[in-house]
Amino acid sequence: MTRPLTAFTHISFDVVGTLIDFEGAITGVLDDIAREAGVTLDGEAALSVYREARHDPEAGLFPDDLGRCYGRIAAEFGLPDSDALRARVVEAVGDAAPFPDSAAALARLAGRYRLIAMTNARRWAFERFSQKLGQPFWAAFTTDDTGTEKPDPAFFHAVFAHVEANGGARGAILHAAQSQHHDIGVSRKLGMTNAWIERRHGQSGYGGTLTPESFTEPDYHFHSLAELADATEDAAQS
Repeated sequence: MTRPLTAFTHISFDVVGTLIDFEGAITGVLDDIAREAGVTLDGEAALSVYREARHDPEAGLFPDDLGRCYGRIAAEFGLPDSDALRARVVEAVGDAAPFPDSAAALARLAGRYRLIAMTNARRWAFERFSQKLGQPFWAAFTTDDTGTEKPDPAFFHAVFAHVEANGGARGAILHAAQSQHHDIGVSRKLGMTNAWIERRHGQSGYGGTLTPESFTEPDYHFHSLAELADATEDAAQS
């Protein structure tokens, strides 16, 4: 039986793709470069090339690796390539905007839970994201802090250790995320209750996120963060 939302004291969040619209930032800057170069670009096709480039064995850390990924995209679609353009793409994605509901929903959730950020982004980018989200986090973990990336269980264990060191329990953490590959599957294996925030509902495929080896049925399923906030408020009142 799925545990009620009132059973949790903490909510951990994937950031990029769940709270921050990184796909919109990528396709936006690529559209600008393509338009300036007189090239027509299919955004979803570009995300597919990004996904393959991002997850090859030589991938660097997000979003610093967007420069290298842009080189692959430029070669595939006939876009100009230069150090300046690569830096422009990194900067654009490091400055990606939140989804429209993210900041308000996090503010609502922060009134009931301790919020934890868990992101595969570098610390410099996360600090920008957090500011745009209203600085709602009780704790935050980036690749610079953990030395690894999700779905490595070690990333999650770093969070568990911090929560437990501060008087909490790992079983009282709800994990909310968009990525089946990076978050939902591994959180299930680690015994967490999870909430899938399906940001790409109504769209085919997994966009810029790696396709999971298998689909994990989540404990909770929402199409937006606002829906999760609504659900927690309804649970508290019932």
